[in-house]
Amino acid sequence: MIDPTWIAGLGAFLFCIGLAGTFTRKNAIIVLMCVEIMLNAANLNFVAAASHHGDMNGWIYTAIAIAIAAAEVAVGLAIFLALYSQRETISLDEVTLLKN
Repeated sequence: MIDPTWIAGLGAFLFCIGLAGTFTRKNAIIVLMCVEIMLNAANLNFVAAASHHGDMNGWIYTAIAIAIAAAEVAVGLAIFLALYSQRETISLDEVTLLKN
């Protein structure tokens, strides 16, 4: 069995990759994917903590977070489709133009 500290370290590394991608990219789909990487890194840390402490709460939080992430992707893609239908681009520089 893998030590939970290694799993938590992997989760922290994935979170940093997602955070860097979120701040540096301008394509909305890639930013959404980086946010999903960050959410999955948090889920990995929940599971590592549950494995370390021997309880099921981390698994329950992970299941709830996966459901929230699915709803977040659905809303995000709907917003991106609206942006693309109006401006024919999904660049985040154009997001403020949706207010018009």
